Amino acid sequence: MTLNATPDLHTDPSLFSGKDVYAVAGNPISHSKSPTIHQSFAEQAQQSMHYGRLQPELDGFVKVAKSFFAAGGKGMNVTVPFKLDAQVFADQLTDRARLAGAVNTLWIQDGKIYGDNTDGAGLVRDLLAQGIDIHAARILLLGAGGAARGVIGPLLELSPKCLVIANRSTAKADELVKLFADLAARKEVALGLRTLADLEDIQKTSHSFDLVINATAAGLTDESPLSEAAVMQVFKPGSFAYDMVYGKTTAFMKQALQRGARISDGLGMLVEQAADAFLLWRGAELANKIDPRTVLAKLRS
Repeated sequence: MTLNATPDLHTDPSLFSGKDVYAVAGNPISHSKSPTIHQSFAEQAQQSMHYGRLQPELDGFVKVAKSFFAAGGKGMNVTVPFKLDAQVFADQLTDRARLAGAVNTLWIQDGKIYGDNTDGAGLVRDLLAQGIDIHAARILLLGAGGAARGVIGPLLELSPKCLVIANRSTAKADELVKLFADLAARKEVALGLRTLADLEDIQKTSHSFDLVINATAAGLTDESPLSEAAVMQVFKPGSFAYDMVYGKTTAFMKQALQRGARISDGLGMLVEQAADAFLLWRGAELANKIDPRTVLAKLRS
């Protein structure tokens, strides 16, 4: 079985006899750092495995995923734009994948395809590793799409003082507030929503935030979801601005710097969520054998 004819970009498990084969699926995918990250984990934990890339057509995820697992593939990471397709494809979802409404990690076990979402756990661990105290913090989450939805649960679990979801329109944000209302109540977190325009008004914003997370794709096009007026209300010196986009200083991050805030891109989140996926695939007992922060440092160098 041949998945396609581009071996440097795509992975056919039948070509790697004697090795467990994993892959990341997305479109586009050639830029992905996931193969480098997982190869580093494999070396640290002395695991014999191959990790490649898959680029399904935009309407072809299920076909490629079925072929990959039928050919002997053991697990798959899933990135834009296929996380919802992966959720539908999975036979069994973890609780956090079900709550997130998206899947970024698949694996096969006893003939069934399991789906999980490790994004939120990866974000939280990266924030904690950078010294960010989430407990009792005032958090602003920009965006109400799949990226935002995947991280709300893990953030709420650490009991921030409040979590405000800001989106261009209120419909999606309101949906998320309702979805996570019970968890927020159990953790005694004030969960609310604003439009992005509301953030320009001090009466509606009330005060600045300790942690501002950009879960929109604006950084990919060198734009920011925040207007200059909103920036003045949202940030204060000492705020922490986190953009899920990685590999560059985005417009959002530049705005934060101008207000005296600290900044981070999302590369640490990428590495940390990959660590969770690696342990799901290869065994939790390897947790003390891998060092995500060392892998991150190598990527940054």
